[in-house]
Amino acid sequence: MDKDYYKTLGVDRKATLSDIKKAYRKLARKYHPDLNPGDKTAETKFKEIQEAYSVLSNPKKKSQYDQFGFVGDAPRGGPQYQTYTSGFEGFDFSGFGTSSFRDFFDNIFGTTAQKTYQRVERGEDLHYTMKVGFMDAINGLRTRIKLTRMVACPTCSGTGYTQKGGQQACPACGGSGSSTVQRGAMRFSGTCPACGGTGKTPGQECVTCYGQGFIQKTELISVRIPGGVNTGSKVRIPGKGNAGRRGGPSGDLFITIEADSHPLFNREGSNIYVKIPITVPEATLGAKIEVPTLAGNTTIKVPPGTKSGQKFRIRSKGVPVPGKKVRGDQFVEVSIVPPPFNDERTRELMRELEKISPQNPRKKMRIH
Repeated sequence: MDKDYYKTLGVDRKATLSDIKKAYRKLARKYHPDLNPGDKTAETKFKEIQEAYSVLSNPKKKSQYDQFGFVGDAPRGGPQYQTYTSGFEGFDFSGFGTSSFRDFFDNIFGTTAQKTYQRVERGEDLHYTMKVGFMDAINGLRTRIKLTRMVACPTCSGTGYTQKGGQQACPACGGSGSSTVQRGAMRFSGTCPACGGTGKTPGQECVTCYGQGFIQKTELISVRIPGGVNTGSKVRIPGKGNAGRRGGPSGDLFITIEADSHPLFNREGSNIYVKIPITVPEATLGAKIEVPTLAGNTTIKVPPGTKSGQKFRIRSKGVPVPGKKVRGDQFVEVSIVPPPFNDERTRELMRELEKISPQNPRKKMRIH
C-alpha cells in the first residue's frame, strides 16, 4: 500500500464514516492554509489530509483502496502486471453489445461516465416517531417538532465548493482524468469516477461543509397531523428531509404516529366502542339513556327486554376517515347492573319477582 490514508487521518481501518469525518474536520482546521499562512509544511499536510478524506469518505473509492491499496493508477514500484490497453488479447468480448460493454466497465469502475462533482442527487428521507393523545389522533392537530437534519450549506449554496482559487486538480486522479483498476492479472484504465475525466474539481472545497454541500442544523418544524390517524399511521412532510447534493431537492420527512389509549373509548379502525351499565328496570322496561361520544353526550333508546352484552350502533359518531368526508360508527355495549343487595326492601321485591317469574335461563345448558 503506497499511501496509508487511515494513518494520515489518524483513524483505525474499521472506523465508521462518522469517525472519518470527525477526524478530517479536526485536522482540516489545524492545517488549513488560511490558518497557517506561509507554512509550506501545513499546506502539504492539508493536501494529504484532503486526498485521504476524498478516498475514505467515498464508499466506492474506499472499497477499491481497501482491496487494492490504491485509487487511480497503480502505485509505482508495486507488482508489475500485463496491461491490456487495446485488443484485450485472450479475453472474449463476442456477444457484448454496446450497452453490455458499457455495463462491463461500469461494473469495474463502479460508476457511469458522469461527473461526480456535477451530479445532482435527491436528499435522504428522514423518519420521526411522534406520540399523540387519543383525541388529538381523532381530531388532528398542528404542532412543532424539534428536528436535526442536513440543510444546504449557506457558504457554498449547497455545491460543496467555492470559486476561491479557481479549479483545482482532482485529488483522486491527480489531475489525469483517468483511473486504473486491477482485476487479477488484468489492469483496466477508464474515466476517473471522481471528476468524470476532467481532472479538475469545480473549485476550492468549502471550508464550512468540507465539500459535502450541507451542514447539520437543529430547527423547529411546523407540522399538521390530520384527523383520523392511528398508531402506525405515517404522515409525509414534503421537503423536510436531508438536503440534496449539488443543489438537488431535499428528501421528505415521514412521521410515524403512536396514539395513546383512552380510559373510556376503545378504537378499532374508524369505529369507536364503549361499554355502558344499565339497571334491571331499564333493561326490563326499556329506557332512554345518555351515553358519551367523541363529540359529547347523546341519547339512545334501550328497548324492553334488553340483555347484557347487547350492542347498539350510533351512525357517524366514530373516527373521521383520513382523506374522506365520512366517519366511522360508535357501538354501545350495555351491561346490566344488579340492584343493591344490602337493602331489605329491594331484597323483598326480588323475592316477589322470583315468585312471579320463576324462570331458569340455564335450563337448556343441562347435560343429561
